[in-house]
Amino acid sequence: MTHTVSEITDLRVYPIKSCRGISVKSAKLTRQGLELDRRWMFIDSKNKFVTIRSKPQMTLINTSIDYDSDSLVITIGHDPDKQVKVPIHPDQAWLDANTKEVTVDIWEYITDGYAYNDPKIQSLFSEFFGEEVGFVMKGPDPRICSGNGDPKRLGRQETVNFPDVLPIQIASESSLAELNSRLKEKGESPITIERFRPNIIIKGGEPWSEDSWKTVRINGDSSLFTTLTGGNRGALDIDVVARCARCTVPNVNPDTAEKNAHQPWDLLVSYRRVDEGIKYKPCFGMLCCPRNEGHVEIGMRFEVMDETQNHMYIKGF
Repeated sequence: MTHTVSEITDLRVYPIKSCRGISVKSAKLTRQGLELDRRWMFIDSKNKFVTIRSKPQMTLINTSIDYDSDSLVITIGHDPDKQVKVPIHPDQAWLDANTKEVTVDIWEYITDGYAYNDPKIQSLFSEFFGEEVGFVMKGPDPRICSGNGDPKRLGRQETVNFPDVLPIQIASESSLAELNSRLKEKGESPITIERFRPNIIIKGGEPWSEDSWKTVRINGDSSLFTTLTGGNRGALDIDVVARCARCTVPNVNPDTAEKNAHQPWDLLVSYRRVDEGIKYKPCFGMLCCPRNEGHVEIGMRFEVMDETQNHMYIKGF
């Protein structure tokens, strides 16, 4: 085992699926992921989820938190005239008055949501998308993880809001640096970690050493002294259950919404098809399920506790 001890360098929350995320100094890690992550999404006229895969311009939808009003602020570009707010913690009376309960399709998994009926929201985003869309918040019904996160494989039941697969993605700066060095050799500009939309970013050890992570710990350590004194009671343990298989979303420049026809997809395909379970897609980052909940912040210790050579991607949802 290559013992990796690193630290968290960034935390990123993406309140709306496929839209611009928020870099935060600290966050609450829940069993469903970082608080507010992928709690909202857009749907088409058939109530099917809409993502950056088919609508690259979604990266131009910015999100922020207005803590004074406890609201999610959604802005198209940086135009204050194209901005709406929705409450982060609406009570049932507000939901009854301002939304309708719907069923939505995300990767053929049918789950519940609250669709906003505010005419300003409906017209603003339908105009932006150039077609009728709905805007929904995840409802209370559990969306149970499947694939690598299936209860029979994980040993417990975990749920998510609107991520593609699992609650948390962790990525390594050292692996991004290695990828960027290869891009530079090809005369391409370096890319940012945001292209891969991870939640927790660490400095990393050897590039791509995350491929074999099995269990990681935040804000704790494995020293004998800490173990004997019970000092790890505040530590957060996370099961790393799968590599993150990639489509061409990282080809989209998050600042401009322009999609490169080739990179970094072509380069990743050339050397990062490393998972026997999904042979035709390259991998970057690791998909995870937290075992417990607590506070996380930039600078916290990150330690790999256990490794495996048996990761194999299993399609879920």
